[in-house]
Amino acid sequence: MNYRHAFHAGNHADVLKHLVLTRLLALLSRKEAPFAYLDSHAGLGLYDLQGDAASRTGEYLEGIGRLWQATQLPDAVEAYLEVVRAMNPDGELRYYPGSPELARLLSREQDRLQLNEKHPEDGRLLKDNMRGDRRVAVHLGEGWLVPRALMPTREKRVLLLIDPPFEKTDELQRCVEALNEAHGRMRQAIVAIWYPIKDERQLARFYRDLQKSAAPKLLRAELYVHAPDDATRLTGSGLVLSNPPWGLEDELKQLLPWLADALGQSQGGWRLDWLIEEKSAG
Repeated sequence: MNYRHAFHAGNHADVLKHLVLTRLLALLSRKEAPFAYLDSHAGLGLYDLQGDAASRTGEYLEGIGRLWQATQLPDAVEAYLEVVRAMNPDGELRYYPGSPELARLLSREQDRLQLNEKHPEDGRLLKDNMRGDRRVAVHLGEGWLVPRALMPTREKRVLLLIDPPFEKTDELQRCVEALNEAHGRMRQAIVAIWYPIKDERQLARFYRDLQKSAAPKLLRAELYVHAPDDATRLTGSGLVLSNPPWGLEDELKQLLPWLADALGQSQGGWRLDWLIEEKSAG
């Protein structure tokens, strides 16, 4: 079965991932120096929520659909929703940005984007969607090879998003391997790994492997929409963030409780902690 993200575009997991990505890009943009954005499993870049795939599942209704109607939003949500609003100027929620489009719109003239997508049809659509922006390069290949193929970058600052389809049983392990490869090539890299929350035993092994990884410091952020002990469904999702920029942890302390309340279904919840704390000098 080929994984197609269009079925899940705009769901609660996308909201978490894209909100955190938006904040990472904003914090990186505080300094004038350029940065590179790398996306290992980029997808299409743009999604039609009223198309066949998204409308068949309707997952977006419990994700971006809830935020679309929300009032009194936290400041940290505004930049993300501004992008979605700009894509839907008539006020009807139809189009949704994937991580490549968010990165393209929220990066600057001096920044550069390297996007990779393995699925041939999705890769062609990604190229079409990114056409005309000279800062963007699209690669059609195996996402796990991105750290080895594209790092180190000529920019001294880099943000790598690893967001695989998790259709194979070894992909959590491969995430850790990619993290180690990235830090072996650029120790200062910011690496964000998205993962689903379903199988607690697999995740416990994943967390242990992450704690032994080459990441200098590693922050874990998780959002639950159901109690996280039901392996029969997606109960939530998480991001582990190596070398998160200063200020992100404090923002997430405010953002995650709000998201848990806004997106919780049978039971909302969240977690924010350090899997690897920064080692003090000396």
